[in-house]
Amino acid sequence: MRRPNRGHLGWRALASALFLLLALAAQATESPGRAAIASAHPAATVAGQETLALGGNAFDAAVAISAALAVVEPYSSGLGGGGFFLLREASESPTYRFLDARERAPLAAHADLYRRDGEVQPALSLNGPLAAAIPGLPAALVELAQRFGRLPLRDSLAPAIRLARDGVGIDRVYRERAAWRLAALRDDPESARIFLADGEIPVELSLLRQPELARTLERLARDGRDGFYAGETAERLVAGVRAAGGIWSLEDLREYRTVERQPLRVKLAEGRELISAPPPSAGGLALGQSLLMLQDLPWRQAEPEQRVHYVVEALRRAYRDRGLLGDPDFVANPTHQLLADDYLDRLSASIDPQRATPSASLPPAGGWHEGNHTTHFSVLDAEGNAVAATLSINLPFGAAFTVPGTGVLLNDEMDDFAADVGGANAYGLAGSQANAIAAGKRPLSSMSPTFIESPQAFASFGTPGGSRIPSMVLLAILEYLDGQPIARWPSVPRYHHQFLPDLIEHEPDAFSPAQMAALEARGHQLKSVNRKYGNQQVLLWDKPGARVEAASDPRGIGTAVVLAE
Repeated sequence: MRRPNRGHLGWRALASALFLLLALAAQATESPGRAAIASAHPAATVAGQETLALGGNAFDAAVAISAALAVVEPYSSGLGGGGFFLLREASESPTYRFLDARERAPLAAHADLYRRDGEVQPALSLNGPLAAAIPGLPAALVELAQRFGRLPLRDSLAPAIRLARDGVGIDRVYRERAAWRLAALRDDPESARIFLADGEIPVELSLLRQPELARTLERLARDGRDGFYAGETAERLVAGVRAAGGIWSLEDLREYRTVERQPLRVKLAEGRELISAPPPSAGGLALGQSLLMLQDLPWRQAEPEQRVHYVVEALRRAYRDRGLLGDPDFVANPTHQLLADDYLDRLSASIDPQRATPSASLPPAGGWHEGNHTTHFSVLDAEGNAVAATLSINLPFGAAFTVPGTGVLLNDEMDDFAADVGGANAYGLAGSQANAIAAGKRPLSSMSPTFIESPQAFASFGTPGGSRIPSMVLLAILEYLDGQPIARWPSVPRYHHQFLPDLIEHEPDAFSPAQMAALEARGHQLKSVNRKYGNQQVLLWDKPGARVEAASDPRGIGTAVVLAE
């Protein structure tokens, strides 16, 4: 199958396309002139606004938003977790960077860490300090401020310190997530003291105060990297973890570094480019593969159930390939081969327009499981600098273990490794040798902070949601490509296919009865997840129109703002 957008264009077509791009570039404004923020919590959005008002840029605002989310959303992110930061540095020819602040396995970790008497014990990678990898978020905040920001770190961290010290109101999302992890929170005295009220879920609008976390943030603000990865904080972290049965060492903290990686970049039709997360994220690759396959299919003209069929079949094939990926510092990732024209031609040609392809008929490529409860924000400043960041501590409230004297709630990201490469996890996903536990290794992730840029527009996408992240971002991108208003991008009804299990998971109101019947007639199996999921945060800069817009997912409690010039 020929891909006219990726080659085989005649010189006249190329000349016309070049003329169009130059004309659009001439019309477009060099900078948006206005800033915008979309985050998962109102207090974090305000923290970003405060930082921009002080003269900070998008990177300073990203520090403020990340730190604020670490305080107000302990169920989604925190200083004890990590994340991915996709950066756009404004210039005539923008520079894109990707900061990998994913957690690392402790140096004492090994492939059989969670095996007891020959059997993997899943609970050991979910609860308590043995489940925790070495945090990356504090290092990312320092690096963003020092390399890219304009303000001192103490100024960008000031809103988070205030929120931790003075308190933030308990909301419905907090209460819901605490209910999911109530037993684990009760099991840890320090977590129960901070995040519960006499062993129960706090009442709505009561205050969550975290004075120990405020002091930890103050040391980070004063001493930079050494305020977390050395000195008093580091010593307390290691002592607390080891006293409770964990395996951290001072060397683990001393050696942790963020890694700057080349963003995944994929040329799309109509002069657009996808800029997204590379491994150790598998999300960017899934997005690139899915979008390129869909460009060969008439998805835009299709009836609703036919469009769903095309999207599901593209996702089925893209998710199949994720088991080939792992930490690029440990394994060779076949990214270029998986995005090659001839390979994607074969994949799109294998899609039957009328029938579902049983996953069992496709050779498996492995997979993984990860928690669903991360967070995301997008920020754009008036000059055109931008950050899309997805942050996580994995399950709600992470490992449900808070290190005494620090206020730091630890992640349980070790569960994102394939603890049993010869079997399958609780979700039926096959283990992957590329994602096996190893000392100092980063676990695979689906987190997919994403930009799409062209001479006409810049758009930013991202959401929490574990293995469903790429499908959610894809659905939002398709709304953008279809010319839908920005409010529609994060609110579109969601459905998901991840190769195995071989079924379409969907929100309760995603399909009408007639659409469900049409999909089942094509051979698809459907399963409602019984609740809405995800919390997408998006931005749009219309360059010729000099218009900036932002939108926050109506499923959450976040806010989106566009600031006055």
